[in-house]
Amino acid sequence: MLRNLFLVATCIALSAVAADPVKMPVLVELFTSEGCSSCPPADRHLQQLDPQVIVLSEHVDYWDRQGWKDKFSSPAFTERQEVYAREFGLDSPYTPQMVVDGAAQFTGGDIRRAAVEIDKATDRAKASIFLARSTSGVQVQIEGAPHDAEVWLVVADNGAYTKVTAGENKGRTLGHVAVVRSIRKIGAVKRGGGFARVVELPSNAAGQRIVVFVQEAGQARVYGAAMLPSPEI
Repeated sequence: MLRNLFLVATCIALSAVAADPVKMPVLVELFTSEGCSSCPPADRHLQQLDPQVIVLSEHVDYWDRQGWKDKFSSPAFTERQEVYAREFGLDSPYTPQMVVDGAAQFTGGDIRRAAVEIDKATDRAKASIFLARSTSGVQVQIEGAPHDAEVWLVVADNGAYTKVTAGENKGRTLGHVAVVRSIRKIGAVKRGGGFARVVELPSNAAGQRIVVFVQEAGQARVYGAAMLPSPEI
């Protein structure tokens, strides 16, 4: 009798696990600028998403000519957004733009669309990514890649505030989350294969977020992401 009860309980537990599978991390990129008056609502939206998914705030530099120099902007982020524009068949980049797992793009303030695309992305096959800080940087291990892909590493500030004194957002104090300071390709992984490497980090990276993601060449679909939060989180 006890044995039968144990078997029934085990079956119920396994059914519960099957009905509620573990959701894989989703990468959400926001292309934004402190010089863009329509960007602050999208920045706040990204902050709200932050506990649920892996977010990146990438500040483009083409707004810097409009009266306010965004100290977080970089031509590297503008170039990354331009690649996405070509990938999605857009006439040109725009802000605020949100990209979910490299598979969907839309206006960054569209809360409903973000929820739909994030939900879709959680069900896609992805690689398992394991990260650990080491004395020389970060240990990266990737297993079960579902597609040939490139491996990217991002260093990001946990958060930031700026008092804007010129441009479209003059007089406003803007808040940001996961502000990307650097993004670089650290290798590649084959379909079904793995990747293992210790990557050196800047000396100040101990207080920053570290994000690693796997993305199909040509900046297409993202096949996995993981984050090491900063020690303050």
